[in-house]
Amino acid sequence: MEIVRRHFGGVLELQPRRFADSRGWFSETYSRRVLSEHGVASEFVQDNQSVSASRGTIRGLHLQVEPHAQGKLVRVLRGRIFDVAVDLRVDSPTYRRYVGVELSASEGNQVWIPSGFAHGFCTLEPDTEVLYKVTDYYTPSAERSILWNDPELNISWPVETSVASLSDKDRSAPSLAQFEGRS
Repeated sequence: MEIVRRHFGGVLELQPRRFADSRGWFSETYSRRVLSEHGVASEFVQDNQSVSASRGTIRGLHLQVEPHAQGKLVRVLRGRIFDVAVDLRVDSPTYRRYVGVELSASEGNQVWIPSGFAHGFCTLEPDTEVLYKVTDYYTPSAERSILWNDPELNISWPVETSVASLSDKDRSAPSLAQFEGRS
């Protein structure tokens, strides 16, 4: 496994090696040792998986707050996504900035998102399947959301608002100002 790009705030893009032959390919998709060598010493406690039927499905922006904040290791099993991590760590020099990474099953790349970031993605193909490992259990009382297309975040999503497919929860998520208690 190789770290192919380091983004701000500890966000890493990883590329597991694939070993191909006439049968297909094999890949080691997670190595605690490799991640630890790059500063990620977190223990994963839960795997989450989603399938999105249509292109332009938005899931997010979601996070869990302390004491149940989650780091996430995200990869795509089928299809492609535009994956987003927004730095919400108040003391961070990159506070309110986002990282956007395209992940695909064909490339096999992954992204590590440290705790303290909101996470979301947009599907770029129909029937996209995403798997992510998390460092804390789902805790409903710690769950928070931020409006995916908040102009204050200025995320360059690859879908028009009018055609984005969203859950009611994501459609009515608070703005960043509301999340921060500024309005």
